[in-house]
Amino acid sequence: MTTATNPHLTLLRERLAPLNALEIDIIDESHLHAGHSGNPGNASHFRATIVAECFNNRPMIAQHRLVYDLLRDLIPHPIHALALTTRAPSKGNS
Repeated sequence: MTTATNPHLTLLRERLAPLNALEIDIIDESHLHAGHSGNPGNASHFRATIVAECFNNRPMIAQHRLVYDLLRDLIPHPIHALALTTRAPSKGNS
């Protein structure tokens, strides 16, 4: 683990705040993708797991749309990729 913090991680957390997530885990995977041809300007890559009440009674695609709507202007740059796992608290850890 590095001590340097990706500034895009802070921005991502700020943008996701309106979800009022009960649980949010974001992993910066940018170092795994540095320099590949599909990554212009070394944009950031993240993996996020989000548990939020606002996901209740919504299919996974609708949950993901809620997230991506908050990030629309950040993708594909400065955030090049975001792998999402979302769920409502009522769904447990499965």
